Amino acid sequence: MKSILIVEDEKLIRQGIRTMIQRSGVPVDLIMECANGEMALETVKSQDIEVMFTDIRMPKMDGIELVRRIHEEVENPPMIVAISGYDDFAYAVEMMRNGVREYILKPVEREKIVEVLNMLERELSQKKEHYQKERKIGINQIRHVFTDDVTSEEMSLLIQKYEKAFFPEPYVVVCACGACDIADRDSYFLVPDMDEGAVAIVLESDVSAFIRNELGENCIGISNPHRGIAELKAAFREAFCARKKAFCIGAGKQLTYENLMNLPPVREELRAIGESLLDESSRMQRMQRIGTDKTEELTQLWDKFFQTVSKGYIEPDEFIDEMTNFLAEASRFYRNSFGDEDEKNVAKLQKILRYETLDEFEEDFSSWMMEIHERINQHDDEDKNRHKIEKAIEFVRENYKSNLNMAVVSNQISMNYTLFSYSFKQYTGKNFTTYLKEVRVNEAKRLLEETDMKIMDISSEVGFENEKNFMKVFKKECGVSASEYRKNVLR
Repeated sequence: MKSILIVEDEKLIRQGIRTMIQRSGVPVDLIMECANGEMALETVKSQDIEVMFTDIRMPKMDGIELVRRIHEEVENPPMIVAISGYDDFAYAVEMMRNGVREYILKPVEREKIVEVLNMLERELSQKKEHYQKERKIGINQIRHVFTDDVTSEEMSLLIQKYEKAFFPEPYVVVCACGACDIADRDSYFLVPDMDEGAVAIVLESDVSAFIRNELGENCIGISNPHRGIAELKAAFREAFCARKKAFCIGAGKQLTYENLMNLPPVREELRAIGESLLDESSRMQRMQRIGTDKTEELTQLWDKFFQTVSKGYIEPDEFIDEMTNFLAEASRFYRNSFGDEDEKNVAKLQKILRYETLDEFEEDFSSWMMEIHERINQHDDEDKNRHKIEKAIEFVRENYKSNLNMAVVSNQISMNYTLFSYSFKQYTGKNFTTYLKEVRVNEAKRLLEETDMKIMDISSEVGFENEKNFMKVFKKECGVSASEYRKNVLR
């Protein structure tokens, strides 16, 4: 049970009821007290109260008036239990006609409190279970609106059935990558496991807090404000368009649809560069260099393609179509070299926007493509690449405190970006991002164990841009927060 309000003008009785509740065995997160009906009415209006115990005879506003006002003025009134002396029984009956759930005589007995609390707890649990079922149905209907062509008749039925349960205030749709760890809360609608990634519908007034608490620095797209179920489809399209652009730009970009519409157009000569990489000739070059001895040429072709996308010379939808078609074509073209793992990798890569950024997708794609390439091409100079990767690892261990990424390290050892991605994973068994994260977290663990440095200073010392990102990564890697880890070590 989340919250209980005790309304009683006699302090000793209030405290006695509080003690009985605390010892009842029914878990309660918050117990509040009010000395009169006026205070109680304001509390119920401003707080989410699940159960209220109220006396009948009180100064300023008695229990009968309090109950009447609550049911008239509060959208989601609490379950109410009346408490009174024997002489007030007639009043209690009147209150029960007005929605009071139970009636308890003074002096209040602990057994009666326990009985009433257990009954109300069962009802609240059933109510919550029903709410969750209805919410799940509602979210499936939202998914239907997002992904299918909904007729005007279907939309009218959805509005009729779900409009009252939907946000009455302006909302926005937020699209993020599929790997985002967004908690499912009642304060917003989360539509998970969509091919487009994680999608949430959030009140416009709450969106800043939602992004800060749930998404941090993830690349996301945000719609313009909208109202009602009828505008859901349009809101989703806006957020999805912004998300695709944010994916291509990368580096923590959080793009609203309004910002997207105000981006300057790409110059014609630059657009022509992008279009030239989408023609049949360029496409076949990228395909047919796989499995040849022209490894450097192959990686340069793909590097140029991805750079052109990140600069905006190729539109996000064009990139998605190109990669989807390439993956399907590669599955046919190199089917004799494909194994079960390749099928799994292609299936993962085809869900492009479940990756957070273009860089993350490129790293996975390049690693897989080079694996296919090397499997077909037997002229790989493994010794040379291994030596370079050993230098790269040494460089990472010496410079993890600085702003490192795969481009910086591959340039340091004079190795092509795509080839480096593949070779690094072959040598270490991990992709570069994961390896760097582990190096930083291991150093953070050492500092937590051996020093009394503040956690904020440790996060900076090991190369994280901000403390919040460090805390999130540390907990994900170690299973506990940094402060909990330090406490465990000290024990």
